[in-house]
Amino acid sequence: MTRIILGISAFYHDSAAALVIDGEIVAAAQEERFSRIKHDHAFPKQAIDYCLSQAGLSPEELDAVVFYEKPLVKFERILETYLAYAPLGLRSFIRAIPMWLRQKLFIPKEIDGGLDNTYEGPIYFTTHHQSHAASAFFPSPFEEAAIVTLDGVGEWSTTTIGVGRDNRISVEKEIRFPHSLGLLYSAFTYYIGFRVNSGEYKMMGLAPYGEPRYVDLILNELIDLKDDGSFWLNQRYFNYCQGLTMTNSRFHELFGGPPRKAESELSQREMDIAASIQKVTEEAMLRITRHAHEHTGMKNLCLAGGVALNCVGNGRLLREGPFEHIWIQPATGDAGGALGAALFAWHQIMDQPRRTGLPDCQRGSYLGPEFSEEQVTSYLDSVGATYTRFDNEDELADQVAEVLNSGRVVGHFHGRMEFGPRALGHRSILGDARSSETQTAMNLKIKFRESFRPFAPSCLEEHRREYFDLEVPSPYMLLVSQVTDQRLRELSDEERGRSGLDKLNTPRSDIPAVTHVDCSARIQTVNSETAPRYHKIIEAFREKTGYGVIVNTSFNIRGEPIVCSPADAYRCFMFTNMDALVLENCLCFKEDQPSMPGADEYRRRFKLD
Repeated sequence: MTRIILGISAFYHDSAAALVIDGEIVAAAQEERFSRIKHDHAFPKQAIDYCLSQAGLSPEELDAVVFYEKPLVKFERILETYLAYAPLGLRSFIRAIPMWLRQKLFIPKEIDGGLDNTYEGPIYFTTHHQSHAASAFFPSPFEEAAIVTLDGVGEWSTTTIGVGRDNRISVEKEIRFPHSLGLLYSAFTYYIGFRVNSGEYKMMGLAPYGEPRYVDLILNELIDLKDDGSFWLNQRYFNYCQGLTMTNSRFHELFGGPPRKAESELSQREMDIAASIQKVTEEAMLRITRHAHEHTGMKNLCLAGGVALNCVGNGRLLREGPFEHIWIQPATGDAGGALGAALFAWHQIMDQPRRTGLPDCQRGSYLGPEFSEEQVTSYLDSVGATYTRFDNEDELADQVAEVLNSGRVVGHFHGRMEFGPRALGHRSILGDARSSETQTAMNLKIKFRESFRPFAPSCLEEHRREYFDLEVPSPYMLLVSQVTDQRLRELSDEERGRSGLDKLNTPRSDIPAVTHVDCSARIQTVNSETAPRYHKIIEAFREKTGYGVIVNTSFNIRGEPIVCSPADAYRCFMFTNMDALVLENCLCFKEDQPSMPGADEYRRRFKLD
């Protein structure tokens, strides 16, 4: 008998829904892609509607709904924390409690409303870190594995070590709130002037511009990190338990001044602080996973939780850690909890067998909506767009490769949207990795973001060793590796002596657009079976240039989610200095398009014209 399970994550950071039918992942998406509100934490009504429509189902056909954490236990932790710090946390308490009393304590009611009050089946609740662990292990290719989850906080847990065998997972060790590696990293994100829960990427990208001068200070004053990876945070320096900020005056005094104001100039101090906390985080990740290996005796490791998005740390785990194989959930943050919850119900509550396969059971994480050629052309015609339609996909790939070879930037919209924070070729902006101008131009003229932020390469999986010291495929852009020595150029004494953001203007390899200042890259390897169209484009580029690698960044502009629909993609194309747009089999060039209301004003705002 077919069993249909809907997993839901909501009300914190990235709300999402995922649908599993007889153990197969059918659909998954974040609410932000539909609402167009970045990191939307609202109940994921639109994501749920998508998942059901993808499978042609109505809510009453569901066999189970699973929520990704236990709200009552989480509420207990919040109340206990406020009471422990009272009366200091009054302002934060007054701000947080109304939403709990209005929504978060009444999840079944929210679910009923989100399913149009037609669902009458059971509602299950997993714990937050059970959901993370399930999302990490069950889609992985391993029959058994150690599981490590690392994030800010769920109910009480912030770090767990567990085991997955066949169709069962167990969480065996934990570190509890307020001691959290994720919250420590976020505290520094806040202090450096970036937005918590989204600016952590920026801090990781900023770290190579600095020197880790503050490592000893962090280890001596902020975190007591043991050899087995267990740790204790000195709460004298933090404000996240009771306040509206992450750090307090003692923290600011320790690091020589108040937090940097958002959008203000970055100093060498911020770069050095970023380098320092990045190094401490990597060391903690290594110690935790080494202990997991010792505790479980497993040769495979599965990772999930927000800290597992630290791809620099992941790269070190792969190179220096004790595990033979590592698999990381592509939607490793809270959105992935929806998927983990659904899989937990199928395997652990319903006791259904598990099937494994290579490379995994995540289907490339292409689990979101797709749009037909008729839908695409209908939209383009409705806005008076000029486009060329290709009947032959090889010809389209060749044309896109030619546009990239000419130094122009292409938006690529094709197939099912990615689930998780990374664009993996289906909702991507593409560029020429050989150009030293690409990184700055794409950051400032298309992404409208800080020029120091690196771009990722998409590389033909079969040619990855020609460019990167990467032993294994990296399909989900979650591993950082070094560019091979033969690709690097010899730097002059003057270039080697540059510091801070002056390093940015120094090409370090023959693929400078994707080579970070420490000669590393966050790599996506592209497989012809998982992403055939994207693979064809890169292969066509290789045939023209000899290079089987291009720039890939997410198809969005600063402050907005990755595009979901043809309308989202065309608007992004028209509002930026993108040169060309591929919508399924249609190719548009900017110079051929009619003006779009609001685009000129937007471009003037960012001084694009």
